[in-house]
This record gives sequence, structure tokens and C-alpha cells, in this order.
Amino acid sequence: MRAAISVTGLRKSFGDTAVLGGIDLEVAEASTFALLGPNGAGKTTVVRILSTLIGADGGDVRIAGHDLAREPGAVRAAIGVTGQFSAVDGLLTGDENLLLMADLHHLGRAEGRRRAGELLEQFDLVDARRRPASTYSGGMRRRLDLAMTLIGRPRVIFLDEPTTGLDPRSRRLLWRIVRDLVAAGTTIFLTTQYLEEADRLADRLAVLDGGRIVAEGTPEELKRAVPGGHVSLRFGDVAALDAAAAVLGDATRDDDALTLRVPGDGGARSLRGLLDRLDRAGVEVTELTLHTPGLDDVFLALTGTTRPAAAKEAVR
Repeated sequence: MRAAISVTGLRKSFGDTAVLGGIDLEVAEASTFALLGPNGAGKTTVVRILSTLIGADGGDVRIAGHDLAREPGAVRAAIGVTGQFSAVDGLLTGDENLLLMADLHHLGRAEGRRRAGELLEQFDLVDARRRPASTYSGGMRRRLDLAMTLIGRPRVIFLDEPTTGLDPRSRRLLWRIVRDLVAAGTTIFLTTQYLEEADRLADRLAVLDGGRIVAEGTPEELKRAVPGGHVSLRFGDVAALDAAAAVLGDATRDDDALTLRVPGDGGARSLRGLLDRLDRAGVEVTELTLHTPGLDDVFLALTGTTRPAAAKEAVR
């Protein structure tokens, strides 16, 4: 699959402070890519550079096939940006906000009205189209903000912490919209503080810390790489538990629950090997439960000055 965004050696400093120390990223077309990191890690700086709002100090960037440094106009024509703070004009109605964006994209009057109508329908804002945006709820304003971004049919959309401050229902509605956009061929570059959001939406993600990418992969790959994963095995009686404990050795035993907790990465190969060892010993497992670390564990293991070196190396 072709890359919608390709970044090599991206660097940026503000005064004597190096914010980005040479990062590499690649985002496939029609996918969702999430950039995670603690406050001040440089996530918003990355978005501002890639969306042509500020310049980089070094590195090569291509977006939708265009060189960012040589063809900024072509990049702007191919992208949409929804920042942390809404760009909606509260004095205008939903209709008027969308038509203003249509004018800025040089759409004809008829085409602009048709496109605005499509987006109001898609974002469930038809009933509120003639109300001032200042009367909208936070979730409605965020949906209108994203609809305005889509007026020009961008191929790549940058969403910088788009669900901050939204209630759970509004957040899930925005997630559905993002999935629909990707299914229709749009590429989403997402920054978020909500790790559940990244887990649910991202095809791939990267963790940014100290101006560098410290991990990249699918959510499942990163979760498997962090220590703490295990398999919980339940047995029908103490005799089976004793036999399994003798076979497996390195396991934590719970006699009351008739379970063994066996460290493991949750991969198919290691799980198959574990069950094969029990099968050869004639031990029957009543119940098996797989436990893998969450993205919270990944985030805590990989960011900050106290992160374990072993965890960092595991996800390279």
C-alpha cells in the first residue's frame, strides 16, 4: 500500500530547545495513524509542520505525493486540519459556517450548497443547520468543525486531539465518523491523550517522547512487547493443577481458584507451545484466558525518564 505521509529525519527547535530530534514516520493511504506522547512531547509541533503552519529545521516530508518544502500549496490542497480548538464561528449558523468554507475552497454557489447539505446529513446536524453555532453542544461544534474540514474533500486529515472535552456519546459518534472516512479512502493522522481512542481507531501508532519516536507498530504489537502479559489456566481439580504446575514450572499458582498464571506474550506460537506441553502430559485445561497489557501500560513503560530500557528495546 502506498504511503500518504512519509517523514524522514524531521527536526525542529525553538530557540535553544530541540522539540523534534529527527523523527521518521510513514502512514499508509486509507488508514488511521495515531501519534501518542506526554504533554510537551512535540505532537502538536509535528501536526503544525505537516499541515504547513510552521516550517521545519530539517528533514524530508511528502504528503499525498507532494514534497512539503517545494510544493506547500499542493499539500494544502490535499489536506484538512481540525485542531485542538474549534474553528467554528459561533455567530454564524451551521449552514453559514459550511458555506463560508465552501467559498474559501472556491466552490460554486450550487456546489457549495450541495456539499454543505451532504455534510450536515452525514454529521447529523440537519435539524440544527439554521441555529447559531454558539447554541451547539460541544459535540455538535466538534462535528461541525470536522464537517468544515471536509468541504474540500481532503485526501489526508490531521486531527489534533479532536475529542478533548467531549462526553462519551459524542466521542463515540466522532469515532464512527472517522472509521467511515477511512473506509471511504481518507487517511487520518490523529494525536490524542485518550489511549482507548488510539486503541480503537489506529491501524498503526507511534509513541513520541523527548522529541524522538520511541516505539511504533500496531496497537497489538506494542501491547505484546511490554512485559506483563500472561495466560491464566483454570483446571478441574487439584490433581490436574499439580500436574500442570510440574510441567510448566515458571507459573504463579492459585490453589483456591485452581489456576496457574503463566508469563507470555500472547502470540499464537507461544500459546500453541504451552498447550502442546500440557497435552503431551495428558493435562486437560478447563478454561484459558489471555491477558495482555493495555496501551496505558505501553505509554507508562515507554515515556518519561523512568521508563525501563528493556521495554524500550522490546518495541524497536
